[in-house]
Amino acid sequence: MATSSTPAENPVVFFDISIGNQEVGRIKIELMANVAPKTAENFRKMCTGEFLVNGKPTGYKGCSFHRVIKGFMLQGGDYVNGDGTGSISIYGNMFPDENFTLKHTGPGVVAMANSGPNTNGCQFYITCAPCEWLDNKHVVFGHVVEGMKIVRMIENVMVGESNKPKLPIVITQCG
Repeated sequence: MATSSTPAENPVVFFDISIGNQEVGRIKIELMANVAPKTAENFRKMCTGEFLVNGKPTGYKGCSFHRVIKGFMLQGGDYVNGDGTGSISIYGNMFPDENFTLKHTGPGVVAMANSGPNTNGCQFYITCAPCEWLDNKHVVFGHVVEGMKIVRMIENVMVGESNKPKLPIVITQCG
């Protein structure tokens, strides 16, 4: 996992999670703004509601995890279409890969989901294991500092076609 800096340098954000309409707990994520400041800021503003679209706060509150692969990762953040096809960022529709300094070293790594080089938007994933084959393809910008138990609960939800969870997994609150 990425090493932590001081809390003053790197913000910590949270997701309150429900599975099947039952609140299960909170995940806290340290954003590595000291390494990937633009990517961390995009994610932070979508957590806090500071990102405005037509004057309305827009972001992860109410968004679901639409893809879960046990032993690999949890993907969420598509509050545009809800199915992994949507993209928006604080910088426009998409923004370029910032860097590939941080690596997919273990469970709890948070990185941008993309559809190829320089296609970062609102979607992200949290790893459930080391995923070194994703290094230099996806920008890692954070790591779970509290709530890995919740990550494991999400990881173990039954899935159907296209690894879509059979129960809704929702970010009920974030900041």
